[in-house]
Amino acid sequence: MKKRILICVAHPDDETIGCGGTISHHVKNKDKVYCIYMTNGVGARHFKIKDNLINQRKKNSTLASKILGFKWLFDFCGDFPDNGMDKVKLLEVVRIIEKAKKKIRPHIIYTHHPYDLNVDHRVVAEATLTAFRPQANEIWEKILAFEIPSSTDFAYFKKNKIFQPNHFLNIKKYWNKKKKALQAYKTEIKKFPNSRSLKGIEILSKFRGMQNGLEQAEGFQILKKIIR
Repeated sequence: MKKRILICVAHPDDETIGCGGTISHHVKNKDKVYCIYMTNGVGARHFKIKDNLINQRKKNSTLASKILGFKWLFDFCGDFPDNGMDKVKLLEVVRIIEKAKKKIRPHIIYTHHPYDLNVDHRVVAEATLTAFRPQANEIWEKILAFEIPSSTDFAYFKKNKIFQPNHFLNIKKYWNKKKKALQAYKTEIKKFPNSRSLKGIEILSKFRGMQNGLEQAEGFQILKKIIR
C-alpha cells in the first residue's frame, strides 16, 4: 500500500535538512509526500529588503521540492512570526495542521523534536502532536521527529528531553539528491565547522550510519506509533 506522508516544519529548509533523504526514499516507493511550513524563515532578520528575501526563500523551497519530489501545500502554510512562534496561540497553529491533515489524511507524519533549541521548532512539534492526538477513526500510523543541526544539537538538554533516535533509514543512495536540495537553500547553509554546513550534515549522516552498520543514514525518534 502506498503511503501519504505529511511533513510539518517551522521553516522552509527544515524538511530538506531533517529528512531530505527519507523524502527521496518515500518518493521512490511511490508514496505521496506533502509538506507545510509555519513561518517564512527570514522575517526575524534585520535586513532592509525582507520581501526579496522572503520571495527568494520561497523560490528556493520550490526548487528543493522539485529536486526531492515532494509537494508544498502553500495554501496551508502559516505566516507566523519567524523566531516568534512562542507569542502565537498554539490553537492557531494546530488548526492549520488540522486543515492539512483533513486534506491529506496522512499515514506517516514527520516533524521537529519537541525540545529543539529553536522556539519555532518546539511550537510546531507540540502543535503537530496536538493535531494528531489519538482519537477514534484515525488512520495515521506513526509520528517521527527528525533532527536539525544547529538546533537539535544546540539544545540545553534535561533528563529525558534529549533527541534519542530509534528509527534509522539508509540514505546512501539518496545523499547526492539531498545534497543538491540543500544547495538550493545556499543562503541557509553555514560554513564548516558549523553543524549546519554541507560537510557537517554529511558527517552527521555518516555518524548515524556508523551507529547502524551503514555508510549514511538519517535518524528519527518515534514519538508515537499505532498498529491499527
